Amino acid sequence: MKKLPVLKRLSNRKGSYSKRFRRSKAGNFFYFVFLILLGLFSVLPLIYAVLTSFKPLEELLVFPPRFFVMRPTVMNYTALPDLLSDLTIPFSRYVFNSIFVSVATTAFYIIISAMAAFVLAKGKWKGKNVYFWVVQFALMFNGTTLGIPCYLIYAKLHMIDTYWMYILPQLATTMGVFLMKQYIEGSVPDALLEAAKIDGAGYWRIFWHIVMPVVKPAWLTLMLFGFRDAWSNVPTTTILSEKLKTLPMITSQIVAGGTARAGNAAAITVIMMIPPILVYLISQSNVVEAMTSAGIKE
Repeated sequence: MKKLPVLKRLSNRKGSYSKRFRRSKAGNFFYFVFLILLGLFSVLPLIYAVLTSFKPLEELLVFPPRFFVMRPTVMNYTALPDLLSDLTIPFSRYVFNSIFVSVATTAFYIIISAMAAFVLAKGKWKGKNVYFWVVQFALMFNGTTLGIPCYLIYAKLHMIDTYWMYILPQLATTMGVFLMKQYIEGSVPDALLEAAKIDGAGYWRIFWHIVMPVVKPAWLTLMLFGFRDAWSNVPTTTILSEKLKTLPMITSQIVAGGTARAGNAAAITVIMMIPPILVYLISQSNVVEAMTSAGIKE
């Protein structure tokens, strides 16, 4: 009975603390308004590119430049086939190259990263920690600093001027292995794998039918990052054949037209943004979960 006043005082103190650090309705309102304004500010370049793609030539030549469009037009989009009609390669070839390279690179990137991560996370073999340290150290290297050694390797493997020049270098990035390993360790218990082995499942079946469905948020996150990097990849020094070039490599021909083609450049930029945005809409609900589980902060 003597402990009741103490418990009462503790509960009252806890209630006072919760009231002291609780935001008011006005505080919540200003907090959300601030976040909305910050989010709108971060997408201003995207909005400006979309508005510029609908501006006629006379509005593009106005100084100082205007943010909003007064008389919208779709001429910047309809004029793109005429601007690219003098190319020696059909425009559809560039579209095919971009889609093929992006889809193939993303698919191989997810599969290879997931298999390597599964072995490093759940494998029972000596030296796997050393390999994982190598993976982590590789995250610290910038691709620009390795440009000359990588070019020599590509030349030795006869990869220059082939589709492999787009695909294989992207598969060597270790970000996907690190992310998948961290997620597998936190989401796939050993008891689940042992139960599958008791039921007669092999490693291949365990990987495809148990591990991959469980780590779906992680590989959807890799799909977003992998597709984004593959779609915007421009290997200018290793792809010389016009038949192997992608859409980002021919946009420079339009941008080189100066202010007169600023609207056309904005139009093709908007077209280039559509596929990554669609991939993001598919995978965005899983990105936060996967990055939080892996201990990565963006």
